Amino acid sequence: MNVAIIIAGGSGHRMGQDIPKQFITVHDKPILIYTLEGFQRHPMIDAIEVVCIDGWQDMVSAYARQFGIDKLKWIVTGGKTGQESIRNGVFNLEDKCSPDDIAIIHDGIRPLVDEFVLTDVIRKACEYGNAVTSMPYNEQIFIINESDPSTTRQYIPRETLRRVATPQAYQFSKLDWAYHEAFEKEIGIYGSAYTNTMMVELGETLHFAAGSDKNIKLTTKDDLELFKGYLAREE
Repeated sequence: MNVAIIIAGGSGHRMGQDIPKQFITVHDKPILIYTLEGFQRHPMIDAIEVVCIDGWQDMVSAYARQFGIDKLKWIVTGGKTGQESIRNGVFNLEDKCSPDDIAIIHDGIRPLVDEFVLTDVIRKACEYGNAVTSMPYNEQIFIINESDPSTTRQYIPRETLRRVATPQAYQFSKLDWAYHEAFEKEIGIYGSAYTNTMMVELGETLHFAAGSDKNIKLTTKDDLELFKGYLAREE
């Protein structure tokens, strides 16, 4: 079984709206539903779990019924941080998933995940035990001088870099072990940590899967306008 864990636990203050950004509507449809529709349509996804900001669980259920997201099986309350939210979603599946099942973690505010991206991350996770969506890094990266932060004498060759996003997919037994281990030992759970960075801090080797520049994360108002532009182009 392939289970999608959709993280929709953020408040989205940077979007400057009165409601969480995953519930902002575009063409009378919440952003979260655009995301869920990509997983609903994909033939390799068997079930969906949404980890939701507290107080919005009934809204998620109502929207799912309205827009025909019948693969949605569980709605879980998010935590205070992104890592706590993912942990809550993983732990909720402990009596629902078998060890060899694949759990696909995805941000609820990435509504444009392509079918080929989702297919590739699942297939590679089935083969290697994990997979992370990735893309080449096309900008130059320089390291600031500690003695003078306005200057630099060192750079990182961009050929050695990959930028990683969601979806990410993991064999469930390994994912469940990792979140127990990380929270018990306080490894890889603070700041901007995510499942992929936590796994590396726990000593795991990650495998790259296909990515897409269209797979944008809606964080600011400019991102929202870009999303609307993609929709207009597709129409």
